[in-house]
Amino acid sequence: MLNRITAASVYLVQRFLPSPFVFAILLTLIVLFAAMLATGQGLTAMAQHWGNGFWNLLAFTMQMSLILVTGHALARAPAINRLLDRMARVPQSPGQAIILVTLVALAGSWINWGFGLVIGAVFARALARQVRGVDYPLLVAAAYSGFLIWHGGFSGSIPLSLASGGADLAKMTGGALSEAIDVGQTMFASYNLIIIAVLVVGLPLLNWAMQPKQPKQVDPALLKEPEADAVPRETAVQRLDDSRILGLVVVALALLFFYRYFSENGLALSLNIVISIFLFAGLLLHGTPERYMRAIEESIRGIAGIVVQFPFYAGIMGMMVGANAAGLSLGRLVTDRFVAWSTADTFPVLAFLSAGLVNVFVPSGGGQWAVQGPIMLPAGAALGVPPQVTAMAIAWGDAWTNMIQPFWALPLLGIAGLGARDIMGYCLLTLVFSGLVIAGGLYFLT
Repeated sequence: MLNRITAASVYLVQRFLPSPFVFAILLTLIVLFAAMLATGQGLTAMAQHWGNGFWNLLAFTMQMSLILVTGHALARAPAINRLLDRMARVPQSPGQAIILVTLVALAGSWINWGFGLVIGAVFARALARQVRGVDYPLLVAAAYSGFLIWHGGFSGSIPLSLASGGADLAKMTGGALSEAIDVGQTMFASYNLIIIAVLVVGLPLLNWAMQPKQPKQVDPALLKEPEADAVPRETAVQRLDDSRILGLVVVALALLFFYRYFSENGLALSLNIVISIFLFAGLLLHGTPERYMRAIEESIRGIAGIVVQFPFYAGIMGMMVGANAAGLSLGRLVTDRFVAWSTADTFPVLAFLSAGLVNVFVPSGGGQWAVQGPIMLPAGAALGVPPQVTAMAIAWGDAWTNMIQPFWALPLLGIAGLGARDIMGYCLLTLVFSGLVIAGGLYFLT
């Protein structure tokens, strides 16, 4: 039965899902006309909101490009390739490979979402080289499914924002909060840990059960990392380019920085820190600046989708939060509608669903918080819902619909060498399963 449902889901997605870039353009037009109708703003005003927001994710775009490039270059290091290949020999069947890549991606995403995306994609490639008969699109979809738990883990932007306190917290929560809420009440709350535990058990089994009868295998030769060309050492400058000593000096400087940073901040893994770890670890393992730059040049081919599409999503965010003269925006109207349907018991679930809907158009944890935090937390407080529960419902909604929003899949797909259509059919079933788990947890456990 599940095989038939999976086959139908894959068929529908491959037949009707547009390319990620066209999807971003279509979402732009949908939000444009919806915002014009809902807020009464004209085309010129909406174009202004769109243009003002278009470049708001430039720094983030660069971060995402760097995490893909440095992560892929790190994975191309000979030592890492050998390690991943040894791990990939552990599974003795396609089903075991699907389960293992899901668990690795879940663990990586719980630690840090950027790390989880990269390690999941790289390990999927290694498994496809080693395990015969495994369906490569499902293998990559399983790696992406691990991304579901990122907002309940150490890099969750909303729980970390709650823990920060200060004037910014009061602003982002519409005045509902002025003092910080410890991560013990968000990331490590019992209901959050139970939701994660159920997903950690259920997702590998679901992915295993979705294996098609006729798997789409990939030629292992296509996934082998190219051998590095010999670096000439004929002149003093060429010997400097290929100097291991020069690389080690820079790595040593980075280690001093990391020692100071982690001594002062504990295991706080920001996105910039993860990128830095990937970069300097890659330089160390490749050995010389010249060899590392060759790996970077090879890896950089996968960032085209990020560079082009992220500004369009920033423009969508600009239109979602762009308010009319009365202060009304499309994002606020969507959120207010869900609030109007809520009671104290159903509010966490409806907050989760509204966040899932908004995330389709604003696929950024920070952007999601900016749109919904000032509205949802005061509304939840008025109904008697603890602010940390409301915040985590928004966080889970933000993570949930990433399974059908190709925005976050782009880095992983760039490494894996697939398109969104290849994995989204499987991700659609992951969306249904995880939605039931998360909604049930928020309803019965909070």
